[in-house]
Amino acid sequence: MTQTNKAQPLAGLRVVEFTHMVMGPTCGMVLADMGAEVIKVEPIAGDRTRHLLGAGAGFFPMFNRNKKSIAIDLRQAEGAALARQLVGTADVMAENFKPGTMTQYGLDYPSLAEVNPRLIYISHKGFLPGPYQHRTALDEVVQMMGGLAYMTGRSGDPLRAGTSVNDIMGGMFGAIGALGALIQRGITGRGQEVQSALFENNVFLVGQHMLQYAITGQPAAPMPERISAWGIYDVFTVKDGEQIFLAAVSDGQWVTFCDALGFADLKAQARYATNNQRVQQRAELMPVLRERLASRSAADLAATFEKVGLPFAPIRKPEELYDDEHLLATGTLADITLPDGERAGQTTQTTLLPFTLGGERMGVRLNPPTKGQHTDDLLASLGYDAVQIEALRAKSVVA
Repeated sequence: MTQTNKAQPLAGLRVVEFTHMVMGPTCGMVLADMGAEVIKVEPIAGDRTRHLLGAGAGFFPMFNRNKKSIAIDLRQAEGAALARQLVGTADVMAENFKPGTMTQYGLDYPSLAEVNPRLIYISHKGFLPGPYQHRTALDEVVQMMGGLAYMTGRSGDPLRAGTSVNDIMGGMFGAIGALGALIQRGITGRGQEVQSALFENNVFLVGQHMLQYAITGQPAAPMPERISAWGIYDVFTVKDGEQIFLAAVSDGQWVTFCDALGFADLKAQARYATNNQRVQQRAELMPVLRERLASRSAADLAATFEKVGLPFAPIRKPEELYDDEHLLATGTLADITLPDGERAGQTTQTTLLPFTLGGERMGVRLNPPTKGQHTDDLLASLGYDAVQIEALRAKSVVA
């Protein structure tokens, strides 16, 4: 593919990843988007997320762009040796298998660091080392045990967040740790192991609610039942059953809110003068606002709030974002060719990393790879000739 952006701060860095699902692949994607050569080592059958249905259908194409693929059977001694040889050429290795898995193949950090002390090794796990470390974790598992599902749902009805928040953020923190380790390696000349975990990531996400309890002595209520920090901060059902989120989070915004909507009588009432007073009076104030706004259209309210600079948001579904004028204008959506499934070979769009470097977005250089797409080229770079490669393939060591 044609790479249009110049912002590739990690160009020249080689990353070998032994990852699957979302957490580990996210880490590799972040590094790849910033210019690193990321080599995805897949099993002979391919990463199983290539063919997931339903909510998993977008996993592989979303988190594996800008990568090369080599398929190796690690269960064969020859395959494990080949994988170790490949890692020997790398600056960074990433994995997200159960504790002990990589040790079976000589791909654990102590073994690799003996040969390559400059290696930075990113280990993505369910839990950091401790009493829970041998448990099998999923995003939903840690959301349930880490307070996030409780905070998202209503009392008695824990509800997981609507995306893979811990998997994605856990992978991001793995990448952040790797970037820090790379800087330190530039000073000391030595690599190190970076560990990132789903459970600890989830606890970080709910840390503000833990501190709320520590400071106030009051347990945080689930979000649908929370005592809001702001007087006006909610979803309103308006004309024709449409919904829109509206907010006024300061006393100045409250005045603007009332002026823009013609609520001079509310602005004049002393009991609504400050945000904390409005919070205390929410049980009385919100029904009044809901009744007054019920006949207004969402489009009219959006135009009014945008004109005066107040926070607002239409309630969107994910598929509607493909037509969002801001995302289209800012280049947030990039073309990719799908590698697998019924739509293999077809072009669609994916979302880019949400930041710029020097005013440039991190673009798509390589489409999500087909299984083993780069096996021959990568083996050739390690010194294998065509006959040797074919021999490995005949024994199903590679694919």
